[in-house]
Amino acid sequence: MRVLLYLRADPTEDGAVAEAYHRISRELKGTDGLLGNELLRELTDPGAFAVLSEWESADAFRTWEAGAGHRNTTSPLRRHQDRERPTPFALYRVDAAYR
Repeated sequence: MRVLLYLRADPTEDGAVAEAYHRISRELKGTDGLLGNELLRELTDPGAFAVLSEWESADAFRTWEAGAGHRNTTSPLRRHQDRERPTPFALYRVDAAYR
């Protein structure tokens, strides 16, 4: 399963999204079911970012999300959530893949 978290950087806070991403990623290292994550920057809009995380299953993600530490661990990025979108995140199931 993949989770996309949409973010928007304030132009006066250059580097704030990357700094928060790295801090959270260090804290999440070793989280059950989390296979990895990436910070993506939109090429046509330098203030737009997304974090793509890969989970072994929807159940693994939901278990982590329901846990006590979820909100505290991810709070550094919360203020950067892209509020222009209907929801600041999306959940995707992998239907097909080539590697």
